[in-house]
Amino acid sequence: MMYPYMILSDETEIVHSHILEDNGIQCVEVHFERPTEDGFDVARCSLPSYTWIKREGFTDKEIEKFDQFLHSNAHLLYKYAAAGGMHIA
Repeated sequence: MMYPYMILSDETEIVHSHILEDNGIQCVEVHFERPTEDGFDVARCSLPSYTWIKREGFTDKEIEKFDQFLHSNAHLLYKYAAAGGMHIA
């Protein structure tokens, strides 16, 4: 299951998984998706290793910005992943 996190000004939507277990390590996958004329640009990163497991259409510079974004937001992404998404009243 993926939970919405944020939509950026260029319409890139950021969603995240619930907590995943990988060899005893709690992981969260974060997915970036931006609409294009032909479909979508997509990228997916696995935390806490910050390993990009999928990447199509985003430039190296955009991925670098996403990486910085993830380093700044990882604690919140883990918090919301553990809670089953962000709950806003």
